[in-house]
Amino acid sequence: RAMTNMQDLMKQAQEMQSRMQEAQDKMGELEITGESGGGLVKVVLSGRYQAHSVEIDPSLLAEDRDMLEDLIAAAINDAVRRVEATQKQKMSEMAQGLGLPPGVKLPF
Repeated sequence: RAMTNMQDLMKQAQEMQSRMQEAQDKMGELEITGESGGGLVKVVLSGRYQAHSVEIDPSLLAEDRDMLEDLIAAAINDAVRRVEATQKQKMSEMAQGLGLPPGVKLPF
């Protein structure tokens, strides 16, 4: 009986590991956009925080360099916050799918 329980636990652990790897792979495929300046600067990051693109409205190119740098930094920070929120949501969905209680933190 104890051996059967241990085998069941091992099977569940392997299933959870497989699902977590799948979730990580899906996060890496996501493209999440952060913005600043009312959409004048946009930064696209993957779910693994890799930059895919930066868009700067041409109207900003004539502006002060310091302001443009601040807008780029703000867009990056916005994208990072959105990636974090998306990761948290996906992990919560996965935990519920595994029948874990709400609030259980899964490593990502």
